[in-house]
Amino acid sequence: MYAVIKTGGKQYVVEPGQVLKVEKINLPEGSEVEFDALMVRDENGVKVGDEVKGAKVKATVVRHGKGKKIIVFKYKKKKHYQRKYGHRQHFTEIQINEVVS
Repeated sequence: MYAVIKTGGKQYVVEPGQVLKVEKINLPEGSEVEFDALMVRDENGVKVGDEVKGAKVKATVVRHGKGKKIIVFKYKKKKHYQRKYGHRQHFTEIQINEVVS
């Protein structure tokens, strides 16, 4: 059984027991979070749209952190313009507990 959820402007395919990193969620570690399911696939088949209304995905917040540093370098030739800086994106690691359809 798996489901598709949406959080942080992105969609993820999840199944029970899976651990994944999503955009930062402002909840303390160890707390429960629920996501609305956009699609659910179980032993009866695939459910999408109105059929999946009320389906939830329950997860637990494992930890918060920062991702790997990426380097952003801006450069304009012949104008003596250079700009270099780094960015580390905040994330929340969650563990999927169950998919309730």
